[in-house]
Amino acid sequence: MMSIRLGELLVENGVLTVEQRDQVLKLQEKLKRPFGVIAEEHFGVSPGDIDQAWAEQYAMIATRVDPLSCAVDEQALELITKRQAWQFGLIPILDDGVEIQFVTSVECLSRALRFVGWRMPSLCHFGICDLHTLKLGLAMHYPFESLDSGMVDQILKNNPAA
Repeated sequence: MMSIRLGELLVENGVLTVEQRDQVLKLQEKLKRPFGVIAEEHFGVSPGDIDQAWAEQYAMIATRVDPLSCAVDEQALELITKRQAWQFGLIPILDDGVEIQFVTSVECLSRALRFVGWRMPSLCHFGICDLHTLKLGLAMHYPFESLDSGMVDQILKNNPAA
């Protein structure tokens, strides 16, 4: 599947107008800075909106992975705690010694990326699934007996870009 440019996603999401997007593109040619940084500085776009649009863009090209049916390396699951899996919305499914493969959803991708950036010593790769499947995968691989669906929704929808 072909990816949509970040500026197009910000327009589709109602964060920028077409005119603002075009102004950012002109400034980008002159300033040689990232689109998101210019949109933040010149039009007050929040970093959260940039992160969410970037996550949507990444999800368009990422491999789809079903954490309920794929082979999961038990040693990979031990790389993170149950709390970390739920808090950051990710499941490590393979650690081949060079790269760790995770599964997350679009909604959790930004915070999952931040987490692996400071916590994982290896290269990391993400596959994407829908939020409902991620919840089921988390419940399967990192069960919390006292966690009800309302708490799950609150945890996983708690400002994904934060």
